[in-house]
Amino acid sequence: MIGALGLMKERRFLPLFVTQFLGAFNDNLFKNAMIFFATYQIFSSVEQETQFSAIATGIFILPFFLFSALAGQLADSYDKAKIMRIIKAAEVVIMLVGALGIFIKSLPLMLVALVGMGIHSTFFGPIKYAVLPQHLNEDEVLGGTGLVEAGTYIAILFGTIAGGLISPTVAAFAVVGVAMIGWLASLKIPPAPPLTKLKLDYNIFRASARLIGATMHIPRLYLAIVAISVFWTIAAVLGVLFPPLVKNVFHAQKDVASVFLAIFSVGIAIGSVVINRLLKGHVSAKYATASVLAMSLFVVDFFFAALYFPVSEGPLLKTANFLALPDAWRVLFDLAMIAITGGMFVVPLYAFLTTTVDKSQTSRTVAANNIVNSGAMVAGSVGVLGFTNIPGVDVVHAIWIVFLLCLASAYCAWRLYKAEDLPHGLDPIP
Repeated sequence: MIGALGLMKERRFLPLFVTQFLGAFNDNLFKNAMIFFATYQIFSSVEQETQFSAIATGIFILPFFLFSALAGQLADSYDKAKIMRIIKAAEVVIMLVGALGIFIKSLPLMLVALVGMGIHSTFFGPIKYAVLPQHLNEDEVLGGTGLVEAGTYIAILFGTIAGGLISPTVAAFAVVGVAMIGWLASLKIPPAPPLTKLKLDYNIFRASARLIGATMHIPRLYLAIVAISVFWTIAAVLGVLFPPLVKNVFHAQKDVASVFLAIFSVGIAIGSVVINRLLKGHVSAKYATASVLAMSLFVVDFFFAALYFPVSEGPLLKTANFLALPDAWRVLFDLAMIAITGGMFVVPLYAFLTTTVDKSQTSRTVAANNIVNSGAMVAGSVGVLGFTNIPGVDVVHAIWIVFLLCLASAYCAWRLYKAEDLPHGLDPIP
């Protein structure tokens, strides 16, 4: 068996990895540059900042809810490599619109580009996981999934840092350049011809309902999708909370918010690698319950670290000044452990999606997962926004939402692990 890192030398994996890495980098470079621009240069209250952060997150996620069913049908009906090339060409056009928005400092135009990137990611998402069983051997799928997940979060790290540090002008040129390189990388992805031919249903609402109904009746898929959805709701809630927490609770500048998001991204990547080592290529939820319960404990400690963080006055703290505070290291440690345990939890669940059904159905399975994920993430973003608007409830107390979601994830993971003992083959999607 080729080791997981050995896959990086293979043409059947490396071009896909580079293509998805650059796409995730561009998403986060653009999104975070826009959010930080609004938080630090336009808005002046924690309510407005939290609201805009939630709106931007929701706008990016909404296309996953609307178009994932169509994306899954297309990916299972046509050559996945060709579809990826078309998607990456569209990214170049979308980023030209985003660059124009940056140049003229137009938030509406930036939001249009953000919607475009959401649509781009909606159609790319089912393919990047579904193509793995087609290009990799059975005992390589978990390792490949872990590398894709780790690469995604490393890309989020670099995109987040870049979005917080570089100037708007540089960001405008960068997003277009990265999109072009991603398109060139996609040209090297080996063919992945369809294993079935579907009659496409262009009614996105009917297609979504049918796909979810056809997928969620399979117990293992149902439990894996629900657990993944709860996890991504946690990520969405934390993404909404980070900018206002950093500015108003930790009294720090936007570069510290970049550090927070970067630590979270690296932690997920580390967790992805660790769980692959522990499971030795075997797809199982064996460690999922323990991982997410450990995550919940670090969430509780993060809450108390934020609640009793020393109040600062004067200018917002730069990264060096923030790191000079002893309490800051407790906050960063909690964030790192939340992310590491989260990565250990979610990676095997994605492998479930691509190994529980036949290879001809993997794109639709991932698409069904994306629909449920996106709905849960939008609900989480809106929910945390409403929660923080309750009189007497501040952004710190919203962290308890994350704790409750961890407990829900643990229950789903435990049931999924128990379901592994039941006899099964590759379950068909009707």
